[in-house]
Amino acid sequence: MRRTSPSCPTPSPLPPSPPQRAGPQATQALRPRDAATLVIVDRSAPTPRVLMGRRHPGQVFLPDTFVFPGGRVEPADRALARRLALPPREAERLSYAVHGRPTDARAAALALAAIRETFEETGFVLGTPASGPPSAAPGAWLDFMRAGHHPRLDGLTFFARAITPPGRTRRYDTRFFLTDAAAVTHCPGNLDGELLDIDWFTLDEARRLNLPSITHHVLEDVAKLLARPAKRLAARDVPFYRHRYGRFERTLLRPPEQNGR
Repeated sequence: MRRTSPSCPTPSPLPPSPPQRAGPQATQALRPRDAATLVIVDRSAPTPRVLMGRRHPGQVFLPDTFVFPGGRVEPADRALARRLALPPREAERLSYAVHGRPTDARAAALALAAIRETFEETGFVLGTPASGPPSAAPGAWLDFMRAGHHPRLDGLTFFARAITPPGRTRRYDTRFFLTDAAAVTHCPGNLDGELLDIDWFTLDEARRLNLPSITHHVLEDVAKLLARPAKRLAARDVPFYRHRYGRFERTLLRPPEQNGR
């Protein structure tokens, strides 16, 4: 990688996960599952860069494309979310137009999924150093804790949401979070193998990669945010990408009292 960060204790070795193979075609519409993605921005140079990796060619979902690290919410994220909380402003914005009942724990689970998946796929940790031995952690979080950190939720900005179109082999309701590279630590170790060629790319370099369509859109949202001063990254309105009635649309998620304006 072209940017180095402080190192962490190496977690206990685990065998890499085998690539996912395509299974039988689903015969019914898939319901989108909660998922989250983390966009890490390095603003230490005159031209900002973002961390991306190429999905393994054997993956069922978006194979051989460059993406930001992320994945679906797991039970371990929901369990840990009962002990942690997002800043109220981020939790509130995550509650806009959700399916089911919005809760602070559900919002925290989304943020935790983004942090955990980023660690598993890239080795980057968004967390605070732990004092003493690792505390009890839900299964999927054990290696993160063994790396000597607790997850940190106050450094995240929720800035976009997208739902995978119908008819795909996987469907996700993905929330995109942004954080600064200064808040992360690199813990090289046993990655899960889902992302290859992990590196930092300027926005122009990223635009030339083999990107999924939604990643192109989100990358432009990142560009708009980075055009602002560093202390004003958060936006009140959040872009929401989905297909309705067979057409792709981009709307803005707003507080309920602003809907319809």
